[in-house]
Amino acid sequence: MPTIYKNQVKVFKAFCDENRLQILDLLCDGEKCACVLLEQLDLGQSGLSYHMKILLESGIVESRQEGKWTHYKISQTGRDFAVDILLDFTTSKNVAENSECCNLIRI
Repeated sequence: MPTIYKNQVKVFKAFCDENRLQILDLLCDGEKCACVLLEQLDLGQSGLSYHMKILLESGIVESRQEGKWTHYKISQTGRDFAVDILLDFTTSKNVAENSECCNLIRI
C-alpha cells in the first residue's frame, strides 16, 4: 500500500469512533488538559490515552507537556490535511469515462 494511503487511513481511523469524535468536539473550543478531558468523558486514563494516541498519530491533534499533564489541541495542519483528503476523495478527477467493458454484444 502506498504511503499516502497509510497516512489517509490514519486520518479516517481517527474519525471512526464516537469517543474520538467527542474528544475532537471538546477540542474545538481550544486546548484542553487531559485532566479536563477525563472529567468530561466517560473514559478512564487508559481509555483516554488510547484514543489520544490514535488522534495524535493521525496528525489531527497535537500535544504538549506541562508538568505531569498533557495538553491537547487540534492541529491546523492536521485539520487541513483531513479536509484535503475528503475533498480529494469526493471530487471528480475529470478522467474520461472508459465504458469499453459495457460494450458487450447483447443477444
